[in-house]
Amino acid sequence: MAVDTPVKTSANLRRRRGPSGAVPRRRGRRLWVKAVVALLLVVEIYPLVWMFLTSLKSNDDYLNNSTWSLPTTWQWANYTEAWTTGNIGLYVQNSLLAVVPALALMLLLGTAAGFALQIMVWKGRSLTLLVFLAGMMVPPQMILLPLFTVYFRTGLSGTLWPLILTYTGTGLPLTVFMMATYYRSVPRELFEAATIDGAGILRAFWTISVPLVRNALLTVGLVQFFFIWNDLLIALTFTNNQDLRTVQVGLLNFTGDFGATQYGPLFAAICINVFGTLLIYLFLNQKVMKGLTSGAVKG
Repeated sequence: MAVDTPVKTSANLRRRRGPSGAVPRRRGRRLWVKAVVALLLVVEIYPLVWMFLTSLKSNDDYLNNSTWSLPTTWQWANYTEAWTTGNIGLYVQNSLLAVVPALALMLLLGTAAGFALQIMVWKGRSLTLLVFLAGMMVPPQMILLPLFTVYFRTGLSGTLWPLILTYTGTGLPLTVFMMATYYRSVPRELFEAATIDGAGILRAFWTISVPLVRNALLTVGLVQFFFIWNDLLIALTFTNNQDLRTVQVGLLNFTGDFGATQYGPLFAAICINVFGTLLIYLFLNQKVMKGLTSGAVKG
């Protein structure tokens, strides 16, 4: 029995492929997209390149020549001067001593709270989550003066503890909210099975929940790290001792020491701060993307 097959005429091919001008239009859109991406790259990268080249200029080179010109002589000693004379090394150390304990406390308390709010079943957990969300609406400027009085009366002034405690308290509401969101994507049946097998609540938290949300912990930790590292207001309020200044306060004082006469060391100090945090993000960005997507789907 013969079977009729449709004849592939030129009209049929044109209907399948679309109008004759569709391919040029798609190519034109791709060119526009590439042009926009290239423009964004220039806008983002060029200031970093300019800042790096400026950090390698001498003071006469910066003042007498164009700000957009290349360095006449490459002054790598500006970085040594910024690290030693400008005390950037000490300021970076102080920032790490304040940021690392604050992040550890923030992630520990926030993860435990998110686990309790989403995995455990108890009366009033929805109201408790709203209380944490209300903490995100309190401006830090409103609590600085009362906190300064508390720290002064308790004898914590003159140490890094005011920074650690303030960073932990101000960052905890956002951490709890984000970790509770991530725990929504974790199947509760895993913890029910662990409970049937005899695992306690602490064991279920440490051995089951924490490994499941490790990408979320990295994402939240990195976000909070940039918030704390770039803070100026809180650090400027609670660090009245020069030996306890963080890197942002140190850059502010560095401007006062060198501002009108030593631009090279000033930009070198800024480069140390900017490129250090940029390398951290470039090294961890893939895991951050995984953490962001894992909290977007509810199991």
